[in-house]
This record gives sequence, C-alpha cells and structure tokens, in this order.
Amino acid sequence: MSDKVTLSFEEISNRLYSMDLPDVDRVVGIATGGASAAVMVAHQLRKPMTMLYINFRAPDNSPQRPGPELLQEPDLPDTPEHILLVDDVSVSGKTMDFAKSLLKGHRVTTFVLKGHADYVAFPTVASCVHWPWKPE
Repeated sequence: MSDKVTLSFEEISNRLYSMDLPDVDRVVGIATGGASAAVMVAHQLRKPMTMLYINFRAPDNSPQRPGPELLQEPDLPDTPEHILLVDDVSVSGKTMDFAKSLLKGHRVTTFVLKGHADYVAFPTVASCVHWPWKPE
C-alpha cells in the first residue's frame, strides 16, 4: 500500500480554475517535473509557455548532482516580462531559486502544485503525490 496521495487531472484542473492566479505575460515551466503543470497553467491563462530544462534529482527524487544545472539555454524574450514560474513541487527551494536566478530582468512570481511558492495549488498536502502524468 502506497502512502502517496493520488490526484487526478480533474482535481488538479478544478483547483487551478478555482485559484485567482496573477496576470502574467508568460508561463515558464521547470522541466521535467513541472512540465505538465506548466502546460495546464499556460492553457488556463491562455499565455505563451517556455520550458527551463533543469536537472537536479533522479527519477526516485534523490539528488543526482551537487545542485541544479541548466541543461539547455531557454528561449526567453529579451524584453522584461512578468513570468509565472511553475514546478510540480518545491520543498528545499534549490531548483526554484536556481530557476529564478536564470530569469534576472524579468518579474517572477512562483507557482507549485505542492510545497512552497507564491501560489500553491494544494497547500495542505504534506505527503508525496502520485501525479496523473507519472507512472506508479
């Protein structure tokens, strides 16, 4: 028996639609964990989306590098924008802080499904989550 909370696409979508998310110019997702959440948020807000390909953790969630590393240069506009930076989970904040450092010159607001950010979709979920886009 798993101690993970299972959240469906419908539950996540309903929560996103019930939130008063900020008016931003662009959604930037932290791949790979935040990719699905970023797509859902960008779709709801009808905003363009860019991915930041950052790697820090292995598939089992253990750190596999000394710190987060950028794997590919992002395609970001040269002019400053208000960005909603999206990840699935932020606990230590290392990846989120690293991602924010890559967005200097832009106004950044953070969003996660679970954990610590400016906007948190499921603030009361403390346990691990089985996301609908990840295999068991």
